[in-house]
Amino acid sequence: MIHPTTVMEIADEQQYNSDVQNNPPAKSARKPVQKRPTYSIEAVDNALQLLQLLRDGGALRLKDAAAELGVAPSTAHRLLAMLVYRGFAVQDENRRYVPGAAMGVGPAGLSWTRLLRSLAQPHMELLSAQLNETVNLMVRVGTKVRFLATMEGNNVLRVGDRQGTVMPANKTSGGKAMLAELEPHMIDQLFRSNNAEIGGDTIPAAEYPAFLRELESIRGNGFAANFEGTEEGVSALGMALHNRHGHVVGALSVATPSTRFRRVFDAGLVPALRETCRQLEIDIAANPAEPD
Repeated sequence: MIHPTTVMEIADEQQYNSDVQNNPPAKSARKPVQKRPTYSIEAVDNALQLLQLLRDGGALRLKDAAAELGVAPSTAHRLLAMLVYRGFAVQDENRRYVPGAAMGVGPAGLSWTRLLRSLAQPHMELLSAQLNETVNLMVRVGTKVRFLATMEGNNVLRVGDRQGTVMPANKTSGGKAMLAELEPHMIDQLFRSNNAEIGGDTIPAAEYPAFLRELESIRGNGFAANFEGTEEGVSALGMALHNRHGHVVGALSVATPSTRFRRVFDAGLVPALRETCRQLEIDIAANPAEPD
């Protein structure tokens, strides 16, 4: 008996082959009229993951999309075809998929985000297993942070997957850890300038001095904390990641239910996270394609 998943993948493969035959690569620079895919999209979660990958990575090949989702290339092809049809993706001259005009939020603009996530994964797995809590990897893009990867602990009550989530940098522990290493005039530009007001990122004048004091404390401690700043019942501790030149390239955070945070903190959260960041920074520095 054939498993239903196998039947679906066979159908996908037939549709994929049909699309390739009926829509060969264009030989001229003229943009062809978009043909609406003849199949429906049921894997909504997979489509949303592809949107996140495009947004955070900036470019995606078909085989990489299939590998990320754990599906056949034909399945990834039909998902990407629908994103192209709706304007969320386009194909460049190298047949890579890149964000389209309908994406809204532009890509992170960081070509090395996939490399950073790959380097971080084994370290995140070890730390999550050691603490049995959720570990996140994030990068900062302006006033926001983007979660590139999450490794969950095994506790029944735990913080869930945040991969692909975008949050205010001044509210998250990892975001604050990265902001703390910026020059004061850059902080002002991000949160007190006309551009900040237009973008809705302004920190009110009454709250700004306390925010600056918090950043100063973070610089002294080497870590930042978030006590239910982004989500009720969730607390986190974050540290910035650096390349060989000492430049911030991302951050790791450990998130726990607030009721358990003090116990995890007292059990050695800070030294455990600091050692993980140190080991990951060694791998970042040793990689020829490390971020600048």
